[in-house]
Amino acid sequence: MKSIAITVFVLLVALVLVLQGITFQVREPESVLVTTFGKPTRTITTPGLYFKLPPPINNIYRFDSRLRIFDADFAETATKGNDSILVHTYIAWRIADPLKFLNSVGSVTEAENKLHSQLNDTQNNVIGRFYFSDFVNSDKSKIQILKIQQEMLESLSQKVSDTYGIKIEDLGIKQLKVPADVTKGVFDRMRSERNRKTVSTIQEGQSIAVKIRSDANSMATELLAAAEARAKTIMGQGDAEAARYYQLLDADPSLAIFLRDVEALQEILRQRSTYFISTDKWPFNMLREMPDLKPEK
Repeated sequence: MKSIAITVFVLLVALVLVLQGITFQVREPESVLVTTFGKPTRTITTPGLYFKLPPPINNIYRFDSRLRIFDADFAETATKGNDSILVHTYIAWRIADPLKFLNSVGSVTEAENKLHSQLNDTQNNVIGRFYFSDFVNSDKSKIQILKIQQEMLESLSQKVSDTYGIKIEDLGIKQLKVPADVTKGVFDRMRSERNRKTVSTIQEGQSIAVKIRSDANSMATELLAAAEARAKTIMGQGDAEAARYYQLLDADPSLAIFLRDVEALQEILRQRSTYFISTDKWPFNMLREMPDLKPEK
């Protein structure tokens, strides 16, 4: 019995060793490259248990396909206006093609070295097409950071995917810095721009003020002309009315005075007002007795 147990144990151990030599497991965050006599034959990205031939026929290369973050150092880059800025960029990447990755870089460290080199070229190329004001501006609508990041992502993704089997999932600018000499120049330009806007605003205000004064003077001239015309009309009417009374006065002074008193009384009574006044006062004395009018001889 003892010899049978030992034999069974040995067979089980041998079976386990054989299974280990002809099977392999692909875990969830992994991708596996299988080579046959050194030549790649299979790329497996789906988790599960798979069969293989024992080495040296088949060899297994495992790659961690989880997302990685490469945080680059500050790099100085010139903008389109030849202003220098310091850019701190990050890259989120993963291994997309194990065969290309193995043949071109072979390790994560070497891959990040390649990414760093390609990133510097991409930053110089893309940022060199934009002005400093596209990064730093008092008007938020003129800031082009998102567009710059997108162009950098598209440019870098194509390069590293075709060459290194790496997929860039995201790229972003974490921080911007400006060298001291550039900062002074930026503030000088901002100050100059503010002064230019101030002068432009003052000139615009002065132009509007001149127009307002001109319109007011024109309107005043028109109003004065209309008032003078109206005054002349009233004066003409008054002169005509006075001439009529002068004629009456020349013909019969007593009658002219009587007619004037009657008109004054009519004007007062037309207002339907109540007056407490003696009837011997002019022109109410006419209510008590008629004047003694005699025709002129």
